Amino acid sequence: MKKIFLIIAALTITASCEKEIDLDLENESGKIVIEGNITDKAGPYIVKITKSVSFTSANEYPAVEGAQVTLNDNAGHSEVLQYIGNGNYKTSTITGEPGRIYTLNVKAEGKEYIAQSTMPLPVAFEGLQQDSFVVAGETSYTLLPVFTDPPALGNRYLFSFTVNNNPKKFFSEFSDNVNNGLPNQRPLLLPNDDSDPGDIKVVKGDIIYVEMQCIDQNVYTFYSALLQLSGSGPGGGITPANPPSNISNGALGYFSAHTSEKLSAVIQ
Repeated sequence: MKKIFLIIAALTITASCEKEIDLDLENESGKIVIEGNITDKAGPYIVKITKSVSFTSANEYPAVEGAQVTLNDNAGHSEVLQYIGNGNYKTSTITGEPGRIYTLNVKAEGKEYIAQSTMPLPVAFEGLQQDSFVVAGETSYTLLPVFTDPPALGNRYLFSFTVNNNPKKFFSEFSDNVNNGLPNQRPLLLPNDDSDPGDIKVVKGDIIYVEMQCIDQNVYTFYSALLQLSGSGPGGGITPANPPSNISNGALGYFSAHTSEKLSAVIQ
């Protein structure tokens, strides 16, 4: 089986998804992997293009050079991205605006791949509230992202966070299927396990850096599926199967147009 290459190599997912998603998983390596993000913050934005590898291979993902990468929006803006090495293609002029629809077009190795993502309107990230609980004498901490979901049903969120200067990122996806139009009541469970090298146990004094993304339905489906599959990856990392991409023609990966807000909290 093949793994999907994610921009964050030390991916860890910490919450459970809310419903089952049927996945049609393939078992071959050497496929195009496209990862692109455009946000409501200032660019440049990066699209990374690599090749997938088999599940038994080392985490080395060949860069795809010489691709033609175009990004445009439904307001008439378009640009061809510049290759900057290591499979990365960079924007220079296009901007991310909430409410706009963005289309990514990639021509590589004789094939064309197209993805589309709508950037949602932003939802204010108002704060982080700390709580804790004790199990078997061990204290675990949580952070509640403070925001109020808009009245219209269908909002989707992705939260990622890091601890201190550790590069490992933790992810959790939220939907408003249960809590539509209400203040958020779902906390982020912070890691509490340092039994293996590279693991993290949050203690008092640690700084937690949290990013809140408002994402569209297709990107939410991608991360929800990734969450389901994460348990089968080595060490809870890269998964040995592929979540459903929003990119055409059999490409792996995702393209996300999303808003972004960041806050931090010191564990007390």
